[in-house]
Amino acid sequence: MKAIVQDAYGSADLLELREIERPVPRDDEVLVEIRAAGLGPEVWHLMTGRPLVARAVLGLRKPKNPVRGWDGAGRVEAVGAKVTDFKPGDEVFGNCEGSFAEFARAKAAKLALKPVGLTFEQAAALPVSAATALQALSGPARPKQGRRVLVIGASGGVGCYAVQLAAMYGAEVTGVCGPGGADFVRAQGAAHVIDYTTEDITDGPHRYDVIVDNAGQRPLSVLRRVLAPRGTLVIVGGEGGTALFGGLSRGLRAVLLSPFTGQNLRNLVAVIRREDLLALKDLAESGTLVPPVDRTYPLAETAEAVRHLEKGHPRGKLVITVP
Repeated sequence: MKAIVQDAYGSADLLELREIERPVPRDDEVLVEIRAAGLGPEVWHLMTGRPLVARAVLGLRKPKNPVRGWDGAGRVEAVGAKVTDFKPGDEVFGNCEGSFAEFARAKAAKLALKPVGLTFEQAAALPVSAATALQALSGPARPKQGRRVLVIGASGGVGCYAVQLAAMYGAEVTGVCGPGGADFVRAQGAAHVIDYTTEDITDGPHRYDVIVDNAGQRPLSVLRRVLAPRGTLVIVGGEGGTALFGGLSRGLRAVLLSPFTGQNLRNLVAVIRREDLLALKDLAESGTLVPPVDRTYPLAETAEAVRHLEKGHPRGKLVITVP
């Protein structure tokens, strides 16, 4: 089968379309014939091996799994001996490690039936990003009707879903994005938009009940300044920071500080679960949650897609299609 392989950590230049052996599912796994795969910052982190602390899981000197890709959608080709929830021919979506390939293995517990009415491309844009947004806005961070929510990085993969979900909960949403992204962010449900190149989140008079920070660059002191005294801050991802810890150090500081302040400061490391995929399936089928696909690239042009992710500001998700 054809797959996008990376034998060493580094840039998109190291990605290679190569013929490799088709994987065989373990007892609790499903073999998925991939039709489309989502591309987001989490894939870029896997490629670069940054932050360095992540290599304890990814592989110290080189990737343990050289096939890139993290989530996808397609048809079930085969199931493991202990899998009873799926059968060959089922259309599914979810967390498929090594999804930039014609076939990929996936834990059955991290898959769900594809939402009815969605294309494979739309379904592939959901799993990691939408589940992360769903978890970010859960528990004390779930906004109540009329509360103010600030989403930083609102035009990106996680951010656009966070805006949609917060608006669905009845919140007054402000989205922070770059130049040219305002119309897109408003289309996701934001009532207000801040262009970070011309405005600062501290310029306005408002304090927010919930802040979801997907961008990872602003100091905690700045975020806390615009967070309500009893508000909740959710830091998503690990952008910026040092080579060793990346932005994870900022998230750790937030968690350590939280018990000593009235504000709830959280650091989110999302875990893909079937219950979340089923919730996303219901929301997508009802039309409440709409996967915004910025661009699609064929499998052979995956390196170019990664370059676009690095250089530009995709509005929504980038998707790799597999013929």
